[in-house]
Amino acid sequence: MSQEAILAAIPHRPPMLLVDEIVEQSASTIVCRKTFRDDEFFFQGHYPDQPLVPGVILCEAAMQAGAVLLSQFVQDGTGVPVATRLNDVKFKRMVHPGDTVEFDVTLNERLADAFFLTAKVKCDGKLAARLDFACTIASPQN
Repeated sequence: MSQEAILAAIPHRPPMLLVDEIVEQSASTIVCRKTFRDDEFFFQGHYPDQPLVPGVILCEAAMQAGAVLLSQFVQDGTGVPVATRLNDVKFKRMVHPGDTVEFDVTLNERLADAFFLTAKVKCDGKLAARLDFACTIASPQN
């Protein structure tokens, strides 16, 4: 999926857009990639001599991938998927500048406007993080 399609699906913009490409997508799953560049804003302070992708950034990127998946449920472009819950987060491996990470997100259940998802974050084919999260479709602010 092109960068333009990602920008059309979610409201995130650089420097907070954390999805580079959509590898594959179905109605209930999505696989996305992100390569963390040396000049990402968060490496300036996390940590200057030993840069490491913050765990919260890995979670945010996974939830953005989930938001792209959920964009199919946004009616007439009036609403945006927003996170409402983050559960059972487990970090298994550090991610560094230059690493390419794959986000595999699955929609497990939908209850009205509540969506429950699971994300697996992989780096070099190995699990770097795993999380469960929930989203809803929020109305845009005027």
